Amino acid sequence: MDKRTKWSYCIGATGRDAAYALVSMYLILYVQYTMNLTTAQYATISVIMILCMVWDAVNDLLMGIIIENTHMKFGKFKPWILIGSVLNAVVIICLFTIRPQGWAYVVFFGLGYLCWGMTYTMNDIAYWGLLPSLSSDPKVRDSLVTVMSVFICIGQFAVAGIVPNVIAGNAVAAYRTIAFIVALAFIAFQTLTALGVKENPDAVSPENVSLRQMFRIFARNDQLVVAGIASILYNIANNLLIMFGVNFFYVEFGYSGSGELITLFTVMYGLGMLTSQALYATINKKFRRQQILSVCIIALVLGYLGLFGIGYVLPKNVILLNAIGFIIFFFQGLYNLAVIVMINNTIEYDEVRFNERHDSVISAVRSFSVKLAGGLNQGICAGILIMSGIYSITNKISELEASVGRGEMASETARTTADGILTAVSGQQALLLRLGMCLIPIAVLIISFLLLKSRYRIDETKYNELLTKIREKKKADEG
Repeated sequence: MDKRTKWSYCIGATGRDAAYALVSMYLILYVQYTMNLTTAQYATISVIMILCMVWDAVNDLLMGIIIENTHMKFGKFKPWILIGSVLNAVVIICLFTIRPQGWAYVVFFGLGYLCWGMTYTMNDIAYWGLLPSLSSDPKVRDSLVTVMSVFICIGQFAVAGIVPNVIAGNAVAAYRTIAFIVALAFIAFQTLTALGVKENPDAVSPENVSLRQMFRIFARNDQLVVAGIASILYNIANNLLIMFGVNFFYVEFGYSGSGELITLFTVMYGLGMLTSQALYATINKKFRRQQILSVCIIALVLGYLGLFGIGYVLPKNVILLNAIGFIIFFFQGLYNLAVIVMINNTIEYDEVRFNERHDSVISAVRSFSVKLAGGLNQGICAGILIMSGIYSITNKISELEASVGRGEMASETARTTADGILTAVSGQQALLLRLGMCLIPIAVLIISFLLLKSRYRIDETKYNELLTKIREKKKADEG
């Protein structure tokens, strides 16, 4: 694999993950804090998101088949990388700029969110399916995952760090501007990937894959099933902290004063993730993946317990809060990379056992797990916000932001009034928020770890054996 391919592929992650972060982290907050919907309308939107994510998870697998059956001169993956980025960018701009009111917005949101998921899937499955096809060398693959993950963090960090600092008191206009910038960045960075990457011709399947064959591929690959379920559980834990995080800061530190604090916490996210990505290849050389996962689960449980105890058994100190955040994000990054490698390694496992290679179909499991976890997370998050009564309180802030957007209220007045509104959140309501943010993630992370420890068998030694068998077969076929 040449350097142009490596860097074009890895750098391209920046724009696409910035776009994904904007929608996955902030679209529901945009709805919650700017649209002034009734509880029934907000609940309906949450149900729509759950249904769309579940469908999108299934659609990921279907898209894997479409890509597997693609035989274009431009390549198998690159056409879908470009088409998906352009269409998804258009949808993102629409989601953050078109604002009908009441139930009309609910209908618009449902159609828009469905289109967002399906167009992002075009790009996502193609982009991730391209990764394992570039090299089967474990060192090269680990290096690719590490470098690509650094640019993923840069994209996510750029959005996660900027948005909270500019939206309070000016949310409608700020979200619109950010959506335009991120959408254009998505297209630009993915064009770099499409034009710069040289696809591996060995990744092209000689025969088309049907829907029935896809399910057969999944059912026969027991290691893929284990890694896929573990990935779903990891993503539930990871995303709940993100989904509840902004509400947590608003409730604990106020609406007007949380922007800088959220940005600082996001810096910890960026530093933690980037450090773990940068060190993963080095750590993986010295320790086996199972050892890495064992250390990660201990650190993550302690980190989440520490976050839960801030203001209760631990002082409500900003420095301590950010130190705990860094620990959580660092070990989340290591855990995620290990699971991604485990999923990708099942491609060679399947190839040795059944003499077939299906990069796109198997790689789609990673995206499937992210989307399915997102649907489950949305249900958990919306359920806690509605049942605790927090949504009914924060919904009052959305009218303030809408008034600022129409030029009827000054930003400073909206921020000050919002601070007063949030004082109505009780201690019991705040406790329920932390339950969803900290204790549920601990439970699912432990289950994920125990599943990988007991059922996943493709360790470093086993994977090298698989590669040796593949090389020997190729030599025999050529001879």
